[in-house]
Amino acid sequence: MEYHEAIEWIGERTKFGIRPGLERMEWLMEKLGHPEQRIKSIHIAGTNGKGSTLSFLRNLLEVHHFTVGTFTSPYLIKFNERISVNGIPITDKEMVKLVEKIKPLCEDLEKTKWGPPTEFEVITAMAFRFFADQSLDFVIWETGLGGRLDSTNIVQPIATVITNIGLDHTHILGDTYKQIAAEKAGIIKRDVPLISSVGQTEALKVIKEKAESMNAPISQLGEDFTCIGNNQIHKEGEVFTFQSAPYSFPELMIQMRGKHQIQNAALALQTFLTVCSGNSIQPDIALIRDGLKKTTWPGRFEVLVRKPPVIIDGAHNKEGVVSLIQTLQRFYPDHKKNLIFSMMKDKSLDAVMPLLDKNFEKIVFTSFSFERASEADHLYQWSQHPKKEYQFDWKEAIRQEIGRIDPARELIIISGSLYFISKVRQHFEHFLKNMIK
Repeated sequence: MEYHEAIEWIGERTKFGIRPGLERMEWLMEKLGHPEQRIKSIHIAGTNGKGSTLSFLRNLLEVHHFTVGTFTSPYLIKFNERISVNGIPITDKEMVKLVEKIKPLCEDLEKTKWGPPTEFEVITAMAFRFFADQSLDFVIWETGLGGRLDSTNIVQPIATVITNIGLDHTHILGDTYKQIAAEKAGIIKRDVPLISSVGQTEALKVIKEKAESMNAPISQLGEDFTCIGNNQIHKEGEVFTFQSAPYSFPELMIQMRGKHQIQNAALALQTFLTVCSGNSIQPDIALIRDGLKKTTWPGRFEVLVRKPPVIIDGAHNKEGVVSLIQTLQRFYPDHKKNLIFSMMKDKSLDAVMPLLDKNFEKIVFTSFSFERASEADHLYQWSQHPKKEYQFDWKEAIRQEIGRIDPARELIIISGSLYFISKVRQHFEHFLKNMIK
């Protein structure tokens, strides 16, 4: 089997849609010899911030000389990124071997009462098999959707993490904070420590009740550990002080911008300290500073071009858009902010569109080649912005806006679906750099 054939076969699984449940994963794990039982795992759920928190945590572990596997979604440049070790994606050859192992099992599973596994289930099973066959110290898992019935929830973790709760994927997870919190809380395991930065009151109540019922010790941001940001603007990023008895770490620097990234860094640091405590690891403050400072996560307030400023950010729900707007106002208070935006059909526009209409000088709605992508004119119709346009070709939209704006006083923010951001990021070196020369 060739690499392109392996990726095509995985991609064909999207026809089976999203089917929450653990039965197919349990069947696959049994056939694979239960690789999930041979991995020292950390499990992360939440509406926003999972990827950034994972990246901070990975770097904290790596600088302390541990090998760390990570399972993330979606990818931004190449599919292999989803299964990585110390930030390095698995090779094409390894990907082919995994598909050759999983494919006949999927064909057998399809004949059972459980039916065919989905794309995400296949990728998750591949990751479990790959990581179990490596000599890794830790593996960090990012849930794909929810938590309770997410494919990753067969994991047996040493720590669980919940970043926050927002109203996203409401057609599957429920349309209230309480319902969505219950789904995220499904990753909490008996006697396994939980580290949380959930801020929404109703959601936090659900999380705490679940943790108590599972006898899971909980560390909560704002109660058991704190992060206090420096209000001054630093061109390198953000500076904050972290406190969690018996530790106090002043003037920690991160290059990822936004107060939400300070919270993600603090959540990762508290998780790291919890893992240290449970595994007889001595944390080193110099290494902690280094690990936090070196952390990046593509597609999260990432500056692609500096003149004119072109920024990409995967803000695809209300909470993400609010964080984006706050960060723009913090770092670019005097710039006119022009938005190029695309989103998925299954995302709610009720809460997002008024925020976009209010906070951007101009909005260009666009679309991209993906079966779940919303049409540009559909997004346009939802907006009440006085200076709105739609352009079906996103590359043309970017070209036109770069040619139009005043590079000294305006900026372009490209935002929305992470799948859209992925396509933009893959192509910007070939297109954007040539256009601004």
